[in-house]
Amino acid sequence: MTINNKKIAMWSGPRNLSTAMMYSFAARTDTTVVDEPYYAAYLAATKIIHPMHEQIIAEGESDPVKIAHLCRGDNPQQKPIFYQKQMTKHMIPEFDRDWIDDVCNVFLIREPARVIASYHVKHEDPELADIGVKEQLEIFDRVCQKTGQAALVIDSADILDAPEKMLRALCHSLDIEFQPSMLNWKTGPRSYDGVWAPHWYKSVWQSTGFGSPSKNEAQVPAHLLQLLDDANVYFEQIQKYKLLAD
Repeated sequence: MTINNKKIAMWSGPRNLSTAMMYSFAARTDTTVVDEPYYAAYLAATKIIHPMHEQIIAEGESDPVKIAHLCRGDNPQQKPIFYQKQMTKHMIPEFDRDWIDDVCNVFLIREPARVIASYHVKHEDPELADIGVKEQLEIFDRVCQKTGQAALVIDSADILDAPEKMLRALCHSLDIEFQPSMLNWKTGPRSYDGVWAPHWYKSVWQSTGFGSPSKNEAQVPAHLLQLLDDANVYFEQIQKYKLLAD
């Protein structure tokens, strides 16, 4: 059932289970992954200061045209599936989005309260543009308009609640075979990790699979409650389309 040269763009914001999902797909025997290919171009174009930004720009590709060619092109390792971990906030208006029409798009969502609480640990005062939920809805709407149907959405909370059940449902929706290897991986860094991994991926490096869902309510600082309200407006518009497993 696997389709040759299938390109999957997994769109999410930060702190959204996105790295674990990348590790999950990388554990397949038929998949090559790429980690946030637009990150260097995003930093170079916006001049935003992120941890390790100079190294990210120096070692990454800053030309969005070349990145688009990579994303819509053949799998670099010539495997049947090319999985792309994409950050929605990296797709700034200056970057051409036409390549998105040539790939299979999936939208990985997470409750904004948990995103903000987690991001706050690394960045004390995040803004709406930092968490990418507005851009996620924009890209989602584009895909829906181009295809004439609702795009595929999967909630990270559902994955943590039932990893195998949700990954089977996701693979079915993508028309690829589920592989049990997607449920586990070895600890430590990966060769395909972005150069920024030492700052952001330490907890994922310690994992061997999807963790247990948190039962505690997310603690959003008072000064970020307006951000939470703003983010929820976009989140609620896309959440209603999330994938439900039978």
